[in-house]
Order: sequence, then structure tokens, then C-alpha cells
Amino acid sequence: MKTIKDKTFVRLIDKQKIQKRIQELADKISKDFDGKNPIFLGVLNGSFMFLSDLMKNLEIECQMSFLKVNSYKQLSSSGTIKELIGINEDLENRHVIIVEDIVDSGRTMAWIINTLEPKKVASIHIASLLLKPKALQIPIKVDYCGFEIENDFVLGYGLDYDGYGRNIPEIMVLKS
Repeated sequence: MKTIKDKTFVRLIDKQKIQKRIQELADKISKDFDGKNPIFLGVLNGSFMFLSDLMKNLEIECQMSFLKVNSYKQLSSSGTIKELIGINEDLENRHVIIVEDIVDSGRTMAWIINTLEPKKVASIHIASLLLKPKALQIPIKVDYCGFEIENDFVLGYGLDYDGYGRNIPEIMVLKS
């Protein structure tokens, strides 16, 4: 159990299980993109831990970059997506793998995909540590999913509550 600001959280997924799953995802991505030189596009701030560990386990030639968008305020999505740091790389004819900490409503991911499509990319794939299928409002296909979870508020391993808790090495869920 851990208290962050005014909320109490309990363990949902421990760090060993996270690392094991990331290795499995890296193995699959390495096989699927062997010889294709993909570029991994991390969505800041939440994806930084997942992307870092994923990159350490990949066995392919690849590049990495970041973009930063914001759609959350405290415990819920604001419904508005704001680009804070844009994409600077030339993505034409590149295989892009968007790396996200969590896909819940699908709005942010749909916005990113719509931003990438005019750049004439070879393909777009999504790798997300977490997916909340019951929260999806826009149908999004997550090609490389770490864990499917219920529609509960989670933090840790890059995810935060009002800016706090990103440094926790496991996924924790809000205690009801």
C-alpha cells in the first residue's frame, strides 16, 4: 500500500511481471521488424520507463524519438488533447511504433495516428504497457499490449497521479 498525495494505492502488477512481459514484447517486436529499421515514438511523460526497458531488450536496428501530449487533469481525462512537444523526425516511408504507457479512451492515440498519417509513414503500430478495453471510446488496435486491465485509475512505472508516483517500479491501482 502506498499513499500519493491524498490517495491510497495498492499493487496491481509487480515489477518482475512487468519486466518479463516487456521481454516477451521486445522479442515479438524484434521478430516482426527484423530488417525494417523502425522508429519508436514514445509518448511523454508516461511512456519513458516502458520505452527505456523495451529498447534495452530489442535486438533490431531502430531509432527512438518522443512527442509530448497532454489530456489528463488529476484522475480523469480532460477530453482535450494538447501537443506540447511535436515530432521533428522525417517519418516518410518509416515503420513507426508508437509507445504509450496506457491506452484508455483511445482519443490520444487516435489524435497521434491522425497526426502521423499525412507524413506518409510505411506503417503505424502501437505498443502500450496497459490497455483498458472497457474504457475505449474510439476503436484502437494495440499491436503489442503488455497487460489488459479494468477501468480503474493506476499509477507507477511512468504513470502518475497529478505528477507524482511515476518513479514507483510497479503498477498500483487506486484503493476503493
